[in-house]
Amino acid sequence: MSKQKENRQGYKKTKVGWIPEEWEVKVLGSFGSFSKGKGISKSEKKELGLPCITYGEIYTTHDYVIKDFNSFIDIETAKKSQRIKRNDVLFAGSGETLDEIGKCVAYTKDVEAYAGGDIVIFSQNNVDCIYLSYSLNSDLMTKQKRKLGQGYSVVHIYSSGLNKLYVPLPPLPEQKKIAEILSSWDEAIEQVANLINTKIAYKKALMQKLLTGKLRFKEFSKKAFHKTELGKFLSPTPRPVPRPNSSYTALGIRSHGKGTFLKTIENPETVMMDTLYEVKENDLIVNITFAWEGAIAIVKKSDEGALVSHRFPTYTFNREIAIPEYFRHVIQTKRFVYELGLVSPGGAGRNRVLSKTDFLNLVVSIPSADEQKKIAAVLNGIDKETELLEKKLGCLKTQGKGLMQKLLIGKIRVKV
Repeated sequence: MSKQKENRQGYKKTKVGWIPEEWEVKVLGSFGSFSKGKGISKSEKKELGLPCITYGEIYTTHDYVIKDFNSFIDIETAKKSQRIKRNDVLFAGSGETLDEIGKCVAYTKDVEAYAGGDIVIFSQNNVDCIYLSYSLNSDLMTKQKRKLGQGYSVVHIYSSGLNKLYVPLPPLPEQKKIAEILSSWDEAIEQVANLINTKIAYKKALMQKLLTGKLRFKEFSKKAFHKTELGKFLSPTPRPVPRPNSSYTALGIRSHGKGTFLKTIENPETVMMDTLYEVKENDLIVNITFAWEGAIAIVKKSDEGALVSHRFPTYTFNREIAIPEYFRHVIQTKRFVYELGLVSPGGAGRNRVLSKTDFLNLVVSIPSADEQKKIAAVLNGIDKETELLEKKLGCLKTQGKGLMQKLLIGKIRVKV
């Protein structure tokens, strides 16, 4: 490529790529200093007291900015701990993978707080710390930080490496504007995530009432729930087929009531069984090896025609007694999974195998088929609302990540 083609008007090429001409690139250590957090043991944590943050919370609790604290220490522990100040940026000093190491969060409060062990603290006052947090967590920085990781089972990153990171820095007013835009986007993401959690909690509470008869529809209030064995309305329905000679779609079941998934078996010769079994929409299917862990589901329309082994027995419903739309929610309850555990004798993990005979002898308390339909319609409606919110959340995250990458290299400029 000729030099002429590499020129971009208004931009210059730097160690972090093309950035606006008025931006700078500085190594992190040139405009701040590093210090280390000090270990805070579990016994030193209190329910109340002075706030502190542990390195694990950087991964699990905070995104780009520390908003609230979950851990606290007393004054005596604080005396031997490392205090953090407004505008500090806190790095997690270790992680499980190279892509994890060096995640960081900004501290914007004036509240006295402390950092636990395995945290690297970067202190400075000349750069907007929220902008810096976004920049240091970007894909651009991840590539740099991966080269600095040390270790195998646990990967570490140290201030001696962090201080060499190249950071693109726009003028301070533009830093603040970029931070403001990205923070607003994250607030929108947080709001949708909170709505999803509220929907999930609401459905869980409603399920507990509707599936046990504590909450009834008026038209069914005089009709009692009745106890019946699963075998009264579930019929084993194997559909044997020869193992295909070419690639085929197999079905799996996630534990903890998280439904089915599909996978492609490219080489059927790797499958030991000569006979497989076809699934159809609205089958109840269970993984007998992990039934105790909630590996049970109702087959979706998109799953129809997929193949399973003999360890995934399928059952069809007598719809005059029970309907799959209703039982999709029953099988997610803690009580039902507990019952699956009782009929899965053996040791831990793969040594616990569901007894198909005892499974059909399990007793459930259910309303009439008509009431089941109404209950299912209500709960399915909540699921659809939640699914739409989850899609919205996914779009916001994808769009936000794309926007962040463009703002942080000046590909999209902001007015200040």
